[in-house]
Amino acid sequence: MFFTYLRRELRRRRKAALVVASGLALGIALVIVVSSVSSGMEKAQGKVLQSLYGLGTDMTVTKAAQAQSSTGERPRFQFDARGSGSDEEQSSDRVMVQGFQTLATSTVSKVGDQKGVSDVVGGLSLQVVKVSGQFRQGQFQQDQQGGGGNQQGGGQPGAQQSPEGRVEGGGADFDVNNYSVYGTDVTKPALGPLTSSKITSGRTFKSSETNAKVVVADKSYAKEKKLVLGDTVTIKSVKYKVIGIATPDSGDAAANLYIPLKQAQTLSDSKNKVTTIYVKASDSQQISTVKSTIQKNISGTTVTTSADLADTVSGSLSTASDLASNVGKWLSIAVLVAAFLVAGLLTSSAVSRRVREFGTLKALGWKSGRVTRQVVGEAVVNGLVGGALGIALGLGGAYVVTAISPTLQAEVGSTGGAGGGGGPGGGMGGPARQTASKALDVALTAPVALSTIVLAVGLAVTGGLIAGAFGGWRASRLRPADALRRVE
Repeated sequence: MFFTYLRRELRRRRKAALVVASGLALGIALVIVVSSVSSGMEKAQGKVLQSLYGLGTDMTVTKAAQAQSSTGERPRFQFDARGSGSDEEQSSDRVMVQGFQTLATSTVSKVGDQKGVSDVVGGLSLQVVKVSGQFRQGQFQQDQQGGGGNQQGGGQPGAQQSPEGRVEGGGADFDVNNYSVYGTDVTKPALGPLTSSKITSGRTFKSSETNAKVVVADKSYAKEKKLVLGDTVTIKSVKYKVIGIATPDSGDAAANLYIPLKQAQTLSDSKNKVTTIYVKASDSQQISTVKSTIQKNISGTTVTTSADLADTVSGSLSTASDLASNVGKWLSIAVLVAAFLVAGLLTSSAVSRRVREFGTLKALGWKSGRVTRQVVGEAVVNGLVGGALGIALGLGGAYVVTAISPTLQAEVGSTGGAGGGGGPGGGMGGPARQTASKALDVALTAPVALSTIVLAVGLAVTGGLIAGAFGGWRASRLRPADALRRVE
């Protein structure tokens, strides 16, 4: 009897039911769109951060670089043209640890032994400055003060060539080339900065190539230097064979070149040393606890998490994220409250128009509880219909956002833990970029999770129950005499 009467009444009052369902559908659709866009914001931000510290990394451990004294000795390049009037081509490489003080490789094991650490791997960030050209009439020295780019200069003794360095004595025609090299632990390819790039040509390192003279080049750097598979790259007179080309998933690559960790340690005279320790926590919900444990047990280190870097993300991505998480959340709540209230009032109003009907039913022996259950049942069905419409509208809205894929820009500033590294990469402990802040373009998507659909169904049922509560309360107050008065 309950379902028969329910079906008949819903059919008779299709328009009223559709109005209630539509109000609920609007609120539920907005919740789905806001939730999916917020999820897309988190995914976009994660993509930006992943380009800095690598896939699967929850935190990094570094040691801030010491401030350089203005009177300290700087790295020096020395060239000696043999014979007067010599135009012999010469070159010299200076390989320097980039951004941080080095940590003993034993620290990697110590970090791995801390409670809550699932996996750990060390890496060495290097900066190579290569000076090459023709040097004449004596000896030349160049004081390297850091910086990047290529430069040519032919000058007089003591002429200032650029912020990168100074040429002293005689004439010269030379190039200065800066590039970054990262020493990666090839035995653990699933962790570290190279995981933020995909090998689009060739292959990555084999676990047996712990000390092999092989290199993986970043795609942009390979294009700039016209490097292809099988070519050789010379670093400090050591030739490395290009075995792969890596394309970063988002933003800049962590380094221009990647080589096995042992080779990087040899080139920089940093035997058994690393600059960065990449850490994966066993439980992502306990990252802050793991961070505190590492800082407590391993003194002198700086532990940086993705949450620390997330606070430094700015640009349109940050603005859109704030709108989705704050404005969107409160707007969704306001619309839902309004939809529930309107549904309740409309249901109560509909009951008032059915006084004669319910009064007659009570006169025929229906109890107040039975009438209330009938009204609540109709309201719940309206809520479910509204939920179905809302889910359809919400999925449609999320699909439109994904199809359009608006481009957002993001910049990640340094957290200050980079020491002399500068650049976004220094903030998380990865190899520092050559630019302090470069905008990254990220396409926004709106993925809809199953939990969001479950939430929508729950809201639909909740809306129906609230509307049913309004209507049931009104129906429970009716008396058989009300029907008679309505007839008169």
